[in-house]
Order: sequence, then C-alpha cells, then structure tokens
Amino acid sequence: MHHTSRHHANCDLPDEAATLALGAEVATILHPGLIIFLNGDLGAGKTTLARGILRGLGYQAKVKSPTYNLVELYKISRLYFYHFDFYRFKDPFECEEAGFREYFNANSICLVEWPEKAAGLLPKADLSFLFHIAETGRNVEIQADTEAGRLCLKHWQSLKNP
Repeated sequence: MHHTSRHHANCDLPDEAATLALGAEVATILHPGLIIFLNGDLGAGKTTLARGILRGLGYQAKVKSPTYNLVELYKISRLYFYHFDFYRFKDPFECEEAGFREYFNANSICLVEWPEKAAGLLPKADLSFLFHIAETGRNVEIQADTEAGRLCLKHWQSLKNP
C-alpha cells in the first residue's frame, strides 16, 4: 500500500522483491544532483533498495554493499552514482577525513546508508527513506526534504496515480 502527500509517502514492502521493485520505481524519478539518505536498522532493506535503484537505472552487474569500502561508484552511461555506507564510522569527522565532500555535486547521485554516522557534515538530503521492520516485511517512509525532493516525490506519485 502506498500513501502519499507532496512531502511524504509510506510504503509497505512484504518481501525483498517488493523492495527491489520500489527501488526500480524510484530510479525513474532520479536525476544528477540528488542526495538520498537511507535510514533503518541492520537488515531493514537499505542495500536491497539501493540494488533496486541501480537495476532501475540500467546497472546489471553485481551490486556490492559498501560497508567495508565506505563508497562504491557505479558509472551508468554518463551518470556517476555513489553508494555510501557509513555504518563503521565511530565519529562524524571520519566522513570529513575520507574526503567524500567532492562527490556531492550536480553531476552525480549520492545515496547514503547510515547518514546519521556523519551527522552535520553531509549536505541536506533531497529524499530520505526510513525503514522499519514490521511483522509482515518492511515499511518505508519516504520524506522529501528539499524542493528537488518534493518534485521527485510528486513525479513518482503521478506515475503511481496517472
């Protein structure tokens, strides 16, 4: 079930296939310059959503979790898609020391798992996904945090309800 407003949407995801499908849907509304935050407990579906987004963008090779490398770059045609995972950060300044700031630019899409581990040092997210583990799968809240995010969410809503 999808509940949406201009700034917020809520989706029930009964299984991994539904999470991948949501990712593929989300991919259709993304464009360079966007920043996406994924929040939720370990095993909540963040990396699965990232895999669905990448598949939706046309990336067919293996999608790796960037937990140990901190960032994976996927070059899809002329698009640079950076997938960050800050789970291992003990201090937000590790993000600053890693030199990731330059990746957040108008020519790339940046997707960040565990953004709270770099609190205050990242640009504002355009879209935030908050995963909750439920009795029957997962629930994800999607929040548009900028005007660019609101336009994306509105576009997604128009695709869901033409």
